[in-house]
Amino acid sequence: MSWRIHLFLLVVSVQVSVIAAWTDPLDYAALRALKDIWDNVPPNWAGTDPCGDGWSGISCINNRVVSITLASINLSGQLSSDITKLAELQTLDLSYNEGMTGPLPSTIGNLAKLTSLSLVGCGFSGQIPPSIGSLERLVDLSLNSNKFVGPIPPSIGNLSNLYWLDLADNQLSGPIPVSNGSTPGLDMLVKTQHFHFGNNQLSGEIPPKLFSSNLTLIHLLLENNQLTGSIPNTLGLVQKLEVVRLDRNSLSGPVPRNLNNLISVQELFLANNMLTGPLPNLTGMNSLNYVDLSNNSFDATEIPPWFSSLQSLTSLVMENTRIWGQLPVALFSPYQLQTVALKNNRINGTLDIGSSYSNQLQLIDLQNNSIVGFTLQAGYSVQIILVDNPICDGGSTQSFCSIPQQANSSYSTPAENCTPLPCTSNKISSPSCKCAYPYTGTLFFRAPSFSNYRNSSIFASLHFELMFTFRSHGVPVDSVSLSNPTKNLDDYLHVTLQIFPSGQDSFNHTGISEIAFMMSNQIFKPPPSFGPFFFIANSYPYLSDGAEGSKKSSNTGIIIGAAVGGTVLVLLLLLAGFYAFRQKKRAETASKKSDPFASWDPNTNSGGVPQLKGAKCFSFEELKRSTNNFSETNDVGSGGYGKVYRGILSNGQLVAIKRAQQGSMQGGLEFKTEIELLSRVHHKNVVSLVGFCFEHGEQMLVYEYIANGTLKDSLSGRSGIRLDWMRRLRIALGAARGVQYLHDLANPPIIHRDIKSNNILLDERLNAKVADFGLSKPMGESERGHVTTQVKGTMKGKYIVREVKQAMDMSKDMYNLQGVLDPIVASSMSPRSIEKFVDLSLRCVQESGVNRPTMSEVVKEIESIMEMAGLNPNAESASTSASYEDGSKGVNHPYSNESMFAYSGGYLPPKLEPK
Repeated sequence: MSWRIHLFLLVVSVQVSVIAAWTDPLDYAALRALKDIWDNVPPNWAGTDPCGDGWSGISCINNRVVSITLASINLSGQLSSDITKLAELQTLDLSYNEGMTGPLPSTIGNLAKLTSLSLVGCGFSGQIPPSIGSLERLVDLSLNSNKFVGPIPPSIGNLSNLYWLDLADNQLSGPIPVSNGSTPGLDMLVKTQHFHFGNNQLSGEIPPKLFSSNLTLIHLLLENNQLTGSIPNTLGLVQKLEVVRLDRNSLSGPVPRNLNNLISVQELFLANNMLTGPLPNLTGMNSLNYVDLSNNSFDATEIPPWFSSLQSLTSLVMENTRIWGQLPVALFSPYQLQTVALKNNRINGTLDIGSSYSNQLQLIDLQNNSIVGFTLQAGYSVQIILVDNPICDGGSTQSFCSIPQQANSSYSTPAENCTPLPCTSNKISSPSCKCAYPYTGTLFFRAPSFSNYRNSSIFASLHFELMFTFRSHGVPVDSVSLSNPTKNLDDYLHVTLQIFPSGQDSFNHTGISEIAFMMSNQIFKPPPSFGPFFFIANSYPYLSDGAEGSKKSSNTGIIIGAAVGGTVLVLLLLLAGFYAFRQKKRAETASKKSDPFASWDPNTNSGGVPQLKGAKCFSFEELKRSTNNFSETNDVGSGGYGKVYRGILSNGQLVAIKRAQQGSMQGGLEFKTEIELLSRVHHKNVVSLVGFCFEHGEQMLVYEYIANGTLKDSLSGRSGIRLDWMRRLRIALGAARGVQYLHDLANPPIIHRDIKSNNILLDERLNAKVADFGLSKPMGESERGHVTTQVKGTMKGKYIVREVKQAMDMSKDMYNLQGVLDPIVASSMSPRSIEKFVDLSLRCVQESGVNRPTMSEVVKEIESIMEMAGLNPNAESASTSASYEDGSKGVNHPYSNESMFAYSGGYLPPKLEPK
């Protein structure tokens, strides 16, 4: 009888829980009212229990509706005041539904718990209601790409928690509101990092009160408005600014002299205004990537010195700015430079780009100047345009005397090791060669830091970040395709995006809504070089869950309760029969989890089960899925060991997978020994082993993925990260601490034997991590205190120690090494600290081990040097590396085994490892 009692209690409890799960009546009434005035709601919006029945796009907590996310599902209608009856609503996203029209309800301020309001790319019109300033918890306000008119409500200044404010691409007019006595204004938004107001009809002056040193603003976008007056001096107080777009207005007067206080600005657009006075002095703005000052009325100015001092530049655009004189050769040498556009000026003399111009340089446009000569460089590949210069008078047939036909970029994401299929019924072959209906739209990047839109590696990084975002959030996306990158009249880069479904040929309402939510709410973060973005989606007519939903009666709860009761009875009977079988399977699963190396092959002389600490044994199928079948898209490096693939594990962790090629695989015993060694290494300055794979004849090592690549890439300029003297000292200290750990604290101690800049990686905070233990050697007790002097590792093309010794003179300031020091850091270093660092470096490369310091001594010396330079050796590195980035990052992956880079002044790597 006891089992009947238990069954009865179980059925009753299920029925009670079903009844208790019914949606709050007021919330149901509000949703029902919205459903009545909206067309194309999801087909499962039926019945009387939105929370219990799982209405698409509706999320609930404790039977109260807390989220409505119905982006991009062809919804149409108006947003009535019924929405304000949802008293617990926190998130409202109706983006990419062009059929959503009319004004916002004046009572929208009653949604007291709203934190995110996203209405991107809809058809809303009318004025933004002042009551929006009552949403005190609001963090994200995205109303861009609608038809809103009238002024920006000053009440928005009351939103003290606001982080993101995007009102761009509307028809807003009137002045930018600032506080005045009891009236609030945008100057009060000290926590807001994004002011996106471009492509409106805002007028009047930019109020000086808008800016102060309290602002945390990083993006100021006011392009293409009707603003007048001068640029206020207070702009120079906003030290965290990274992007400034004031172009395409009617601004006048001189540019503030303190503009170059904005040393974190990476993109500066002041073009197409009526600015006068002296040409702005941008000296010291060493983070600048993209500068456009074109079409203003500055005083006639000789080529300024800062043209050649901004080593981070990718693009210098100064057309029609009245500059004159001969261009210096040094202008073309910054390592990231891609475009120099200086047409319609008074540049004269002979054009000489030198022999050390940037290998990324693509275009030099000097039309309509006064250039009389061009020093040709053998084999130069730069597109040079000198039309309407004296050098081209007389009908010259030189290629630079004609305007080349503008070529559109034909970039498109390549197929992933497969052959595209011919598809029918409007389906498209995806990068993984599957026919499906993609969700499509356009990505708009408002201030990219690069101008080379034909660089496939740039878009490969964008592709990776998209897939990483979707997979890490469990969104059903099989692949994405990027194509047709083009620059529009607003200087925006726009890219066509196609997103393909996983497991079926089309998305359902939930899938589309999830993807659209991630794009409209900025959950997707593009690589830093792409800058601020927005997404506009196309209509998606291929929803797989149809247009009709089932009808549910008002007694849904009772029916469900009875059905569940009967179902539970059947399930209990079945469970009784399968109880023993399930227990057995659970025991087997538990045993397998406790011994994940049970599949270790005993027939390959591999020895016993590896003794690991913290590393996981992955199956081949797991790693195959994480890399999309080891696709070329995720192939990020190669070396003598094999290939390296970027992967995303099922838990969302980003990893680097080293897959040995057949000729380089070790014996099973050696491979076991290596992973046992690596799994014992746990230190913040040493790359961690996540796991390994040893099946299907494969040997793979899975490492943590390090975001900012190798020290080599940063020193040579390919990563786009600027390393001044302070940052280099911190990196040197981190690397030294990592090696000290290997020597003194690892068990057993490890001698790396291949320390070089390619084996020192930089994480997102620019912390150094020692990597690649391919030549590592564990030390036994008998070897402690002894280090071999035999040279191992990678030989360099030019012996840097000899170069430094030949150049140095210890009787002179900084040992007379100014000629070999990296110009990026020359102005930021303490002369005495560089001398002490050189002394230490030369001791580290003594031929005899007895003359080299121990790594603990090296650590103490570097700490002392940092203190001498006024730095705290124990301070944390940057909160993010974004502020250090010059532009697009290189494609070389930190785990690849490239040879050492050629000599670059300022870096003194030890030839031999200290004791």
